[in-house]
Amino acid sequence: MPYLARTGDVPQAERRDYWQHVVSDAFVPLEVSFPRADGAFDGLLRGATMGALSICDVDTGAHAARRTPKLVTTSPAGCYKLGLMVRGSGVLCQDGREAALAPGEFAVYDTDRPYTLAFTEASRLLVLIFPRAMLGLPPDRIARVTATTLSGQHGLGALLGPFLLGIGGLLGEVDDRSGVRLAGNVVDLVATTLADRLELTVADSDGGRHALFLRITSFIEVRLGDADLGPGDIAAAHHISTRYLHKLFHAEGTTVSTWIRERRLERCGRDLRDPLQNARPVSAIGTRWGYADAAHFSRIFKAAFGTSPREYRHGQAVCARRQDRDSPLA
Repeated sequence: MPYLARTGDVPQAERRDYWQHVVSDAFVPLEVSFPRADGAFDGLLRGATMGALSICDVDTGAHAARRTPKLVTTSPAGCYKLGLMVRGSGVLCQDGREAALAPGEFAVYDTDRPYTLAFTEASRLLVLIFPRAMLGLPPDRIARVTATTLSGQHGLGALLGPFLLGIGGLLGEVDDRSGVRLAGNVVDLVATTLADRLELTVADSDGGRHALFLRITSFIEVRLGDADLGPGDIAAAHHISTRYLHKLFHAEGTTVSTWIRERRLERCGRDLRDPLQNARPVSAIGTRWGYADAAHFSRIFKAAFGTSPREYRHGQAVCARRQDRDSPLA
């Protein structure tokens, strides 16, 4: 479903808090700061999900968004982000590097390591976010190019930039089935571009096998809410044996069940952090993402997050109130 949020819909005094909620909900939890002392700020975010890929078109005033070590620890996401500067300028900092981004340039960053993305002027940024395993490239090698400026004018980057802009123009117009296929194509092109920068081949030398893995993970993403989703159904839908399915995931350093569980819990955690869903029962959130048994959902969530879903939601609300109380804007 397409997503639209704009500060013009809320009073000026509430826009900064609103924008922090918007970007934290669309991406990962972030701390946001603003340079203007008078509190003025304007921002608009359009987004949509295509299979396992989320894409957002962000039109924003000057501000900085920080993924702090504490937020990484309390809200891991296991994703990569790619930011393509469309208008204005920005600086991305991660892993001791700084990437200054001008229009047509892009950079990759990891949500599970601290980073800062700062805009000193009104800017427009196209952002992709997707699970790290979808990229099919060694994480230690990707860490070498995070927060480095990649040109959209030369080589494969010259193909990637216009392609992403075209995808951004289709937000909300692509149905689920087409979106799953398109997500695989997008991430595959990103992987090929980064592999070229790293002088690597895609992790799996068999391009068909890599493409199949992308299709399968996108298929899973669309069906996370199906409590009966399992290896047999996934394999049958892709006309392969369950043995081969397990082999594909083993090559990525994970298992089918682990992949499904982590993605479901990530979605549950995101909903529990969302103040707009405070009225929704915890059990309903579990059911939405494939956990029909409330007791089982509570056990598996606590094993992953160290606290029950109800306590996790309460803790997030307490933290939010404390931040509001301690904020210099309060």
